Amino acid sequence: MSSACTMVLELVAGRILAPFIGVSLYTWTSIIGVCLAGISAGNFSGGMLADRFGSRRTLGIILLAGGVFSLIILPLAAMNLTTWLPRQVMPGLDQGFWLITRIVILTALLFLPPTLVLGMVSPIVIKLALTDLRQTGSIAGKIYAFSTVGSIFGTFLTGFYLVSLFGTRTIVLGVSVILIGMAFVFGDLVGRRKGTAEVATATAVIVALMVLWINPAYAFTIERPNALDSGCYKETNYFCIKTVDVPPDVDRHDVRELVLDHLIHSYNSLSDPTYLKYGYIKVYADMIEYVAQKYPKYGAFFVGGGGYTLPRQMETLRPDARIVVAEIDPGVTATNLERLGLHPDTHIVTYNADARQVVEQFQGQEKFDLVFGDAFNDLQIPYHLTTKEFDQEVRNMLKDDGLYLALVIDKLHTGKFIPAYTRTIAEVFPYVYVLNEAPSWTSDAPNTWVVAASASPIDMNRLNAITTGQGTNGGPLVKVMPQDVMQDWLRTSDSVVLTDDYSPADNLVAPLFVDRSF
Repeated sequence: MSSACTMVLELVAGRILAPFIGVSLYTWTSIIGVCLAGISAGNFSGGMLADRFGSRRTLGIILLAGGVFSLIILPLAAMNLTTWLPRQVMPGLDQGFWLITRIVILTALLFLPPTLVLGMVSPIVIKLALTDLRQTGSIAGKIYAFSTVGSIFGTFLTGFYLVSLFGTRTIVLGVSVILIGMAFVFGDLVGRRKGTAEVATATAVIVALMVLWINPAYAFTIERPNALDSGCYKETNYFCIKTVDVPPDVDRHDVRELVLDHLIHSYNSLSDPTYLKYGYIKVYADMIEYVAQKYPKYGAFFVGGGGYTLPRQMETLRPDARIVVAEIDPGVTATNLERLGLHPDTHIVTYNADARQVVEQFQGQEKFDLVFGDAFNDLQIPYHLTTKEFDQEVRNMLKDDGLYLALVIDKLHTGKFIPAYTRTIAEVFPYVYVLNEAPSWTSDAPNTWVVAASASPIDMNRLNAITTGQGTNGGPLVKVMPQDVMQDWLRTSDSVVLTDDYSPADNLVAPLFVDRSF
């Protein structure tokens, strides 16, 4: 049970840390490394403790401490952890190294103490179970085997069931209750021995203080963050989903934001599905109109649903269009239906599965005029959607003159991800373009770009002739990077071709982590 509780904490760590540092390779590397360090240190110190104080009472105190340290995670997670460490360090110190150090330190503050304490359990249990030195190997092997079985049980139970059913905060509270309960059941804390009253009293005081801290409703006039409140509208296996009402802007639109973990993903007008706020999505709209001039009943496929902002607009303007969305999280789709203006009778077809799996299902079936890659942001990159192999599958879904439009957030000149991504797409599609709402080809500020690819060239005359009214004089807003500028940019950029075997997307986007300092 203690091993199961350790793995439960390790799995929920990703969800608890997501609002502060995102969910990336860096996050999970930090979590796994910190938890392994805690278990290792716990095994070492637990072995030394077992030799000197190997008793049931010692076991009880360890379980009790594990429960208390697990409980402390809740009030700490309710605070703004990113304010605990300075964002800037001394000149000359590598900012990327400091970024990784901050992530490790923040992870350790929350999860090193409980995993270290729980790592002490197995050596103590081995000491208590060992009555014959001739059975040392057998006893140790059995205990570590059952410990591993407990870890497997905790892993599967948490990942497949507990998170979606209870949410992370309730799970952590449950872990602490189980450990404290085990302390009294197995730990001989209430036996007739000297110090029993002191232990019981101290335990009661600690638990009472933590309960008051966790739920300020019990604390009368004491104001504390409610540590059991995750702040999520829905907490799913994938995201902490929030919706935020935005004060009416100059256009007087009833706007609501979709926030996944700690990033704003969509900006929806509840009253006007055709209202678009962000520049990149207006670029998308121009390219949709470019296609719609030739194919009014176009077919469009979305890699990622988000707030369904563009699918709602397309459905309103072109009711005969076929729109398919691959959104991995059914909770996101449900939130759109409940809070973000997606009509229950929509004819948008949604597949709640990983986009790559859905794309593979469409291989050799119907062809689309448009495929939108809208699953990337500046902190979380699903690497398997960046590769040459995936691009080939997308091309197989497109008509000969179909367009693949992918959103990329990066610095154009010093960024590492966008040149690699563009170079990779160029390995599959003969015609590749970089689009933006403003001709900022010399700027190196973080920006949102659209990489467009097709088996046929874009007709620039036809593109410039569309009348979306988003640009000057009623024309298009979209601007296309000149081909000579793009070729020079790719030639001078340090980039790699991303494949299923090698796609270090998190590392390539790391400079944005440094700039944002999460």
